[in-house]
Amino acid sequence: MLLYHTGFDEIKHPDIHIGRKNADFGQGFYLSPDLDFTRRWSRIRNDRNTYINTYELDTTGLNILKLERDSKWYEYINANRNHKADIYSEYDVIQGPIAIDTIYDMFGITTSGYVDSDAALKLLSIGPVYTQVTIKTEKGATALKFLSSEIIDAALVESYRDVVKKEEEAFQAEFAKVMNKVLPS
Repeated sequence: MLLYHTGFDEIKHPDIHIGRKNADFGQGFYLSPDLDFTRRWSRIRNDRNTYINTYELDTTGLNILKLERDSKWYEYINANRNHKADIYSEYDVIQGPIAIDTIYDMFGITTSGYVDSDAALKLLSIGPVYTQVTIKTEKGATALKFLSSEIIDAALVESYRDVVKKEEEAFQAEFAKVMNKVLPS
């Protein structure tokens, strides 16, 4: 499986212990099989290069959990964002949809308790499905082989940010429509 990671460094040896514990799938090294999405996720820092790192994951012998946009997925994300113990700690790799509200910055409405879990799942199911693959264990990290890195030109990163901005506007309009339907009376 080819996977991509964007950041400000060439990362030949990913560290699963760096990163937020309250991310969608908890602490781990996050990648995507979608190169176009990875480019969209990239950012610019004036003093740093922006890299796309390419890896190959050998899934042989790995314990992999594949999640879909459903209640199991939502409950896992909600637990992680609320700093609960990782209920899937036996998995080396977790693969599934990104909670779009983290991309489009919806201020945690979906996991804040403001709406019930059924409504939150409806809100999180809006928009395109982007896949994330999270390496959770050392065994998983060992199976991840660095292939190459590429420095992304700042102009290209900005062009992708423009695409994301248009997607965000459409997403927010749809989110508002669905939010009006699911708000508690």
